[in-house]
Amino acid sequence: MTGHPQERVDDAVVVGGGAAGLCLAHWLTRTGTGVTLVEAPDGPLRPAERTWCYWEAGTGEFEEAVVASWRRLRVRGPDGAVVESDPAPLRYRMVRSGPFERLVHARLAAAPAARVVRATAHEVRDAPYGAEVRCTAADGRPLVLRGRHVFDSRPVRDTPPHRTLLLQHFRGWFVRTAVPRFDPGVADLMDFRVPQPGHGLAFGYVLPLAADRALVEYTEFSRAPLSTAAYEASLRQYTGDVLGLGRFTVESAEQGVIPMTDARFPRRAGRAVFRIGAAGGATRPATGYTFATVQRQGRAVASALGRGRPDVPPPHGRRALAMDAVLLRALDTGRVDGPRFFTDLFRRVPMERLLRFLDGGSTPWEEFGIGLRTPVAPMLRTAAELPFLVRRATGRSEESL
Repeated sequence: MTGHPQERVDDAVVVGGGAAGLCLAHWLTRTGTGVTLVEAPDGPLRPAERTWCYWEAGTGEFEEAVVASWRRLRVRGPDGAVVESDPAPLRYRMVRSGPFERLVHARLAAAPAARVVRATAHEVRDAPYGAEVRCTAADGRPLVLRGRHVFDSRPVRDTPPHRTLLLQHFRGWFVRTAVPRFDPGVADLMDFRVPQPGHGLAFGYVLPLAADRALVEYTEFSRAPLSTAAYEASLRQYTGDVLGLGRFTVESAEQGVIPMTDARFPRRAGRAVFRIGAAGGATRPATGYTFATVQRQGRAVASALGRGRPDVPPPHGRRALAMDAVLLRALDTGRVDGPRFFTDLFRRVPMERLLRFLDGGSTPWEEFGIGLRTPVAPMLRTAAELPFLVRRATGRSEESL
């Protein structure tokens, strides 16, 4: 339901209607928790439709929002060498934010203790009864939303102090070709047959939706995003010279920037105020994937709140974060060649095991084996220097010596 009575005090107020906020609101209603989800009204503050991808075994909680999935995954090296595998029982899935939002909204509408409020949140702060969110409603009136707990998914303004900060930045085209050009059963996770930047790495990303339709992206891991014109030029080169798509139309486009950093994101912003999603460190530092993590996080937060112990657990384990910090530093310093590193890793490690590792589901012994299949000397050198690097809030990586 919708509305904004100011006297109501919910068990929880969730700020932000992205993947993290929607997942948490859904899981809270499953436990019978009273929840208000506050989303930006239509206008410039409301984000454009986005694509989220993840891998999962079996049928997940949000399967109705999956618009496409693939059993086989492929990585192409700079020389065109192909690594292709079926990571069963895992399956790669694509979710679009529009269908996902409609699915969760329908579930919230069926929950007696849930409501969705369209408003712009300005301030979140502790209050005697828990916490409050000061907003401006869609009609311009001031609005205060009250909850015993507030979970804030809005992006943080500044990256916390870090040793390494790379950006995963991209632009993608949803294309329709004049003749069939794609294999709908295979997704290309990384295609390194593109010119590499002077710093960082670049790759193509192809998710076929039909024999003549696909999402084709150009992605870089580097310190600064490109101009839209530069992304467009790279996409024209990739779709023309590399993929050889021939005549096609661009039906829509999307563009984004995902920080990849070893910064420590606080998960608590007050006595009763918590940060969730990317704002709370849910993005996997070495890959940029977030959607699977916020699903797990939402379920864990709802369970903890149902037990009367509100908490946002760490989204990633310490071992995973330590290994990611080493990889990010090694990529940023140029000690490892990015395209070769990822191509060799997918070639040497069974894909199902590697995907579980990237999702935080591997064992210490499996992680040790994966580590042995990376360039050991530069990775060890990087691991040895990390404790001596200063975490800075400069917006850039700690400079190489």
